[in-house]
Amino acid sequence: MRGRRDRAGELRGASAAAGLSVARARKRAKPALSREALELVARRFRALGDGTRLALLQAMFEQECTVQDLCARTGTSQANTSKHLALLLERGLVARRRDGLFTRYRIADAGLERLCRLVCASLAERHATVRASLPA
Repeated sequence: MRGRRDRAGELRGASAAAGLSVARARKRAKPALSREALELVARRFRALGDGTRLALLQAMFEQECTVQDLCARTGTSQANTSKHLALLLERGLVARRRDGLFTRYRIADAGLERLCRLVCASLAERHATVRASLPA
């Protein structure tokens, strides 16, 4: 729907308000990320691009875990779990602390669980849409 214009050609009413809010949104928009920043984002996403690492993170969303805890919860070997934890630690997604003879791992990035929930919700919505479009 097109807005009405006054004699000077300016939009009036709701259309003018919408145009103003679009202009304000453009002013508030964050500047584009530099190539270096985009590479850092890509590295973070690559760290999340493995099912084993996602399973380890999912286990740590519930509580802090030792390598042995994570092996039992995910069904992965100790060597494989340690390899993936080293990468997650290097990328700043998990943190660790010594507890006597054990090392305990936890989620270091508070936004990580929100990101995972967002992606899972998006996939569930997509799945429901595709499923609804299939013939009965």
